[in-house]
Amino acid sequence: MGNRSFIQEHVDQMGIEDLRFLNTLLFDKRSRLSLEELLASAGQAKFAEGQKQEGSVRDMIARFRQRGWLFNGSTPDTRYLFGVPDDLKSRFRSAIEQQLQEQIETVQEPEVYREEQEQAQEDLYLLLHYVQRHEVPLNAEGVMHKRSQSQLMEKFHVSEPLVSRAGWRFGYGRRFKDYPDRLALLYDYACHRGYLREKSHELVLTDLGNRIVEEEAKEPLLDLIRFWLRLYKSPIPNLLSLIYWISHGSENWCSAASVFSPVQRFIKPYYYDTAESIFQERIVKMMLHLGMMKVGEDPRQGPVIRMTRAGRTIVNNLVAGTAGLHELKAADIRNLRV
Repeated sequence: MGNRSFIQEHVDQMGIEDLRFLNTLLFDKRSRLSLEELLASAGQAKFAEGQKQEGSVRDMIARFRQRGWLFNGSTPDTRYLFGVPDDLKSRFRSAIEQQLQEQIETVQEPEVYREEQEQAQEDLYLLLHYVQRHEVPLNAEGVMHKRSQSQLMEKFHVSEPLVSRAGWRFGYGRRFKDYPDRLALLYDYACHRGYLREKSHELVLTDLGNRIVEEEAKEPLLDLIRFWLRLYKSPIPNLLSLIYWISHGSENWCSAASVFSPVQRFIKPYYYDTAESIFQERIVKMMLHLGMMKVGEDPRQGPVIRMTRAGRTIVNNLVAGTAGLHELKAADIRNLRV
């Protein structure tokens, strides 16, 4: 198992469902899983609902144990708990990354590209500032009127088209169906943090929200990213692993399609959202909005992407655990920008 080529060979020959199950285990923060938790993780690897027969899921777990990839504990307390050792996780990640790198098509830096840096934090402040300075009525469904939304878009650094009533929108936050993607994230975050309150058909600032505005406090980018991961985790259960692979595939400017190609096998369609639209709209676009990604256009390759240095550092720390994140201050993130 210590032989890199041995690990690589097994990963290259692995079936798609086994590979998805392995991917889930590699990014699970829990050191030990019960059999029921393992069955749930293995079930996520079967994207078609009709494929989740308990027997086939148990067979998948049995294969991993027989190969020596999944171990149960040796003490009475851990005898019926299972896990993948950290050193083995690292080797498997390296093997999957090798597959990824073989498909990446690098390009020259585009003449023009988008990078939003700290604009999400600044627009969150502008949202709170707007509510403090204006009466913001809500309709019967608790949604800001179009006029208020349009005024916000005029103030924001990043404007979005407003949501029309036609079409399918749900699953990515409490107000995702009512507001554009980025505004919905900032709005849901402000409500979650207790800065905004929907009160008697009016949107108002709380005392905490007023204090944030008066102190001109900027929200930590890491808090916004963590909230995004939690908010989108239900429709995209393996989101952390996806941003990890995207990050490692786009350390340099590269074709977005060449990153999507090896990553799509881990993306489960969500109702009318295809794997491609989830990659483009729910992940890459939101990583751009959160200052983690640069997006441009190449005349031959089409859309091209590159992670920011801050984005790579944040993703690696998120996967490694929270210890490093406490030491990653706002000033450090600014210094990491390319």
